[in-house]
Amino acid sequence: MEPGRTKEGAMNLSYPMLSRANYTVWAMKMMVNMQAHGVWEAVSPKNPKTTEVDEKMDKIALAAIYQSVPENILLSLADKGTAREAWEAIKVTCQGAERVKSAKVQTLKTEFESMAMKDSESIDDFSMKLAGIVTNIRALGEEVAESYVVKKLLRAVPSKFLQIASTIE
Repeated sequence: MEPGRTKEGAMNLSYPMLSRANYTVWAMKMMVNMQAHGVWEAVSPKNPKTTEVDEKMDKIALAAIYQSVPENILLSLADKGTAREAWEAIKVTCQGAERVKSAKVQTLKTEFESMAMKDSESIDDFSMKLAGIVTNIRALGEEVAESYVVKKLLRAVPSKFLQIASTIE
């Protein structure tokens, strides 16, 4: 029998557990798993104006969400009647309201701009730090061009790495 399949041939997918630090990855995995089970439309209908969702689909989606969140978040979802409401509540909790998201983006951009590579730091380590900040900015819905990131990397390297930087450029 194939791994992940039951005797009846149905896929048995495990849902990831949400934590404080993994919302973006959690949301991506949940979306794909729920699409595989055919219930993602309960959370995000193809037609956004649709208000009615198949009740069974909604309950399966809600059960999937309940399985993948810790108890403290689960308790805050108790009054949510649909999978869409639960999903939005988790999103707001983890990403924050628009103003909070905007403030987070500004903080990350400031951190990005003020970063400077230390003499003792390797280019790989520094570029990983930059990439981490850029990933967080993008996860909050803000666009960051690759060329902008490369220019920052080239500006931030110490003079001992100028030859490597000019080669990269």
